[in-house]
This record gives sequence, C-alpha cells and structure tokens, in this order.
Amino acid sequence: MSRQLTGVFCIALFGVIGTMAQEKQKANPAYTLKISTDRPDALYQKGKAAVFSVSLLDATDQPVSGRQVDIDIARELAHEHKVVMTTNAPVTFEATLDHPGFILCTVACACEPGRKVTARCGAGFDPLDIKQGRPAPEDFDAFWTKQKTELAAIPMNPRLEPIEVPADSKGKVVSFDVKLDCVGGVPVSGYFSRPAGAAAKSLPAFLSLHASGVRSARRQEGRALKGMLAMDINAHGIENGKPESYYTDLETGRLSGYRTIGADSAEQYYFHGMFLRAVRALEFLKSQPEWDGRTLMVFGSSQGGGQAIAAAGLDPQVSFCAALVPAMCEHTGFLVGQNSGWPSLVKFRDGKPESAAIFKTAGYYDAANFASRIKAETFFNVGLIDVTCPPATVYTAYNNISAVKSIENRPAMGHEYWAEEAEKRMAAYLARARGK
Repeated sequence: MSRQLTGVFCIALFGVIGTMAQEKQKANPAYTLKISTDRPDALYQKGKAAVFSVSLLDATDQPVSGRQVDIDIARELAHEHKVVMTTNAPVTFEATLDHPGFILCTVACACEPGRKVTARCGAGFDPLDIKQGRPAPEDFDAFWTKQKTELAAIPMNPRLEPIEVPADSKGKVVSFDVKLDCVGGVPVSGYFSRPAGAAAKSLPAFLSLHASGVRSARRQEGRALKGMLAMDINAHGIENGKPESYYTDLETGRLSGYRTIGADSAEQYYFHGMFLRAVRALEFLKSQPEWDGRTLMVFGSSQGGGQAIAAAGLDPQVSFCAALVPAMCEHTGFLVGQNSGWPSLVKFRDGKPESAAIFKTAGYYDAANFASRIKAETFFNVGLIDVTCPPATVYTAYNNISAVKSIENRPAMGHEYWAEEAEKRMAAYLARARGK
C-alpha cells in the first residue's frame, strides 16, 4: 500500500463519476467530504447509538454550507436513506443496531455538475458476538480427511531449480523455483529461499499465499535473510517469473472466472486444488532438514487470507496464522440477513439459493468452518469499510477460533493490504518461539 490512513476520519473518495481510480487520484478536487464516528475505534454495544459527523470542505479546507448530502445507512442487507444539508459545523446523525453486526454509512454530495464526492464510515456493534449463519456440514472433517488422504497418496516429487539471488543475498541465501506434484495434475508452484549453511532443525518455516488474481510467486530472499525457511506459492500452479502478458492471457482466458469453476461439486470446485496446494507446500517446508519441527507460519491477505485459514485448519502443526482482510468467510450470510464474503459464491433469490449444489459446496469451503479447527496462534485484521470482505464476515470466522487470537480493527480501511501490525505480531511470536 502506498500509505496508511490515520486519524478518526474515514476514507473519502473523489472524482468524476465513471472515471478510473488513477484518474481520480490525479484530480485536484474542489471539495472533500468527510465522515467520522464519535468513537475513534468505531465500536459500540448493540442498542447504543453511534454518532456520525459529516463535513464538506473546500479546496482550502474551509467548511461549505448549504449543500445536500445523501446518506445511505447499510445495516448489512437492509438500507436506510437520509438527506442532510451541510452547515459551517459538522452535521451529525445517529445509527444503531439491536444485534451484533456492522453498519456502513456512505455519504455523497453532487458539489459540481458531473462531479460527486463520496465518503464511507463503518461502525461495529458487539462484533465479538457475531455468530455464523449456518453450521459446518456434518461430514466436513470426514470430507477433508479424505482429500488429505488422497493427497498423501501422491508422491511430492519436488523439483528445485536453483535461481540467482540478488547481490545483497549472495553467500547468505540460496533460492529455488519449486514444483511439487499435487492433486488434479496441477503442481504447487512457488519460490523457496533458505539461509545458506543453516544447521539441521534450526529454522522456523514460513508460507505466503496469494490474494485473488493471476500472478507469479514472489521471491523470498528477504525472509530467508531473517532466518526463515520461506516459501511463496502462486494460487494456480502456473509458471513463475514469466512476462506480464503470460499472466494477463491466463486471467482473461483459461482462468477467467476461476472463482466459480466447478462450484456445483465439492470435489471439483476450483478451490479444492488451491487449498490442497497450500497443504502440500506446508508438507514440503516440514520435510526440510533445517526446519525446527515447531514453528510453522502461514500468511495471506484476501483470498490468501482465506487460504491461510484453511491451511491452518487442515494442518494442526501450523503454529501461527496471519489472515488479513480474509476472503471466503460466511458464504451464506444471506441466511441471517448479512453480507457474504468474497467471492459471493452463493447467489440467492427470494431468500433461497439459486443453486442447491453450489449451496452445498459452499459449506466445505467456508473459512469460518476451517477457523473453528485452527490450533495456531492467529492474527486477523479487518477494514470497517470493506465491501469485498465485509467486517461481519471476517468476524464470523474470527469468532469461531478457540486458539490464542487477536484482531486489528481499521475503521478507515477498505479492502486493502496493510501488513505492518501482522508483521509485528509475527515477530513477537517468533521471539517467543525462539525463547528470546
């Protein structure tokens, strides 16, 4: 991320309607719309009122009065609309929930012809009491035990191709492009780095997993220099280090719409292979003679966060899990009147799922169900204005974890990747694991 939002105010979005994001960033808006809550953490008890303040400022940061602001208050799937007029002082309004959950307020002002400024602000109400809308399938554990048994029957057959490391890592780190056989004929494909000359059973292991999209694995020399066996795998078992056109062609071609491929069958769904590739990558790290036998970390954001939760739920040897704005949580939120997490797998019509088969599949791939099986120390973060992985869905998974856990709420964050706090938590965990 280019920068971190600070302060109480929630994010403001500017620009001509319909323009691209980069064009918005280049624009020098004549007006700025701001919205904030009366509590810096934007967290409340259910039934208590959150007080929202709205201000319209001109290019010199002076208040602008007499402009209409349209307000949308989204209580998950239910929406309430208000209209207020700006004054020289912030305009306030209240909103609440009588049950655990989140409110998302979106304010918009048509300040000039063809130009609208908007801003968002979220508030949570007893989020630690949010419950999952549907329990895990009765055969959830049996299903995944069967999948892992079938994976174990496939030899790993590791292929490690040495790759040149950056100048500042030479003599200190060795790196490889790695392929591992896995289910469905699609290999694990990633980059692996380790400190040169490390002693047997001396190093923690780290696995990084990818957000949505199609891209190469990322090099891991930096983590190896910090004393880790470090691996990053791409999400699709494809080649690494290719020209950008290679990945673009895949994303617009064979892998277009991969999020729903095979979704009418639990064993054919696209994420079946993706989750098991994460399990196999962990097996590879554990097979390294330098692994200390204790410290096994998984790390990911968005889709990668969903994979990290699944990997930690499927492998009881995972000892630390970081899932940032995790996807694939609460696929069937509609059942309890709340949003579902990315990729919005289950579509509903008139309160019923459009596909009974996809509805059934979703239970085996809900991160909330894997979360309840996690034994590792776990860290989540959540953006209170995230509309891709809404905060209630993240909390549904978080609240299912019975292991040691912590969560960072970012009131002004949408679906964005900021890992500073996660890195701090992981460093603290490593220090404890190393006895320091």
